[in-house]
Amino acid sequence: MFTLFKLSPSDPVRMYTEGLKNDMRPADYERYQEQIRVMLGLDQPLVIQYLKWMGRMLTGDFGRSLVYRQPVIEIIKAPMANTLRLEAITMLFVFMITIPLGITTAVKKGTIYDNSVQVITILGLSLPSFIISLAAIIIFSVLLGWLPIGGAYTPGMQMSGWASFLDKAKHMVLPISVMVFTSLGSLTRYIRATMIDALRMDYIRTARAKGLTEKVVIYSHAFRNSMIPFMTILISWFISLFGGSIMIEQIFNWNGMGKLYISSITSFDFAVALSLGMFYVIIGLIGNLIIDIAYTFVDPRIRFT
Repeated sequence: MFTLFKLSPSDPVRMYTEGLKNDMRPADYERYQEQIRVMLGLDQPLVIQYLKWMGRMLTGDFGRSLVYRQPVIEIIKAPMANTLRLEAITMLFVFMITIPLGITTAVKKGTIYDNSVQVITILGLSLPSFIISLAAIIIFSVLLGWLPIGGAYTPGMQMSGWASFLDKAKHMVLPISVMVFTSLGSLTRYIRATMIDALRMDYIRTARAKGLTEKVVIYSHAFRNSMIPFMTILISWFISLFGGSIMIEQIFNWNGMGKLYISSITSFDFAVALSLGMFYVIIGLIGNLIIDIAYTFVDPRIRFT
């Protein structure tokens, strides 16, 4: 990431000093540019710049934004909180919907209910998120007028308490609904496939022969064993959810990390862009760690050593 940003056709020094160009003599302006270049460490070799940048990152110093003229840590606080709130609620709804749907469609394989769910999930899997977002805005915001088009709250409204909570919740409905709908396809179909495979196993027939109730057979035996392969794709979905939110936040003008990431890249604000890029890397590492830990709960044969 560091090398790619350094190869981009931009000059941080020029961005930092552009506003003073008309107020200074050419010689003074060039001298001032050189001072800024030294201050930013851009006069040093690329390897040294990288090592110093990584060293500061590891100590919690994310640098200073050239656009906002503030420490990066102060700029990303509010967007990070907004994105994490959006992702947490989305994941909650996704698990509440996909797991029951996957189980019931596997149990009722081939029925009208199963076929109807497959049609809905394939739409969420096939259609790009920006198409679904635009369709949702046209239907629920423009035509019906039920929900706001975008933003995290109503601008200019002085609200507190319950009224403020309802206003923010209303602005979250569309982005969360789109993210949930686009996540239904892959997860529901994968749970359904793993459940169908599990229900064909010999131990399921043995459990039924012992006289266990169908609920115990499905949830205590088939579902728990189907979760083992499901955990494998969960990490890829977890990471893609954060990646997908970049587009969603941009469309719905949601003040999150995705929207800030896009704006920082287009404005060549590398300190912010690199910090956000590192955030997505850390999310991937944390996701892998969570999946490894979760394996020990769904499969008793796996233990930490």
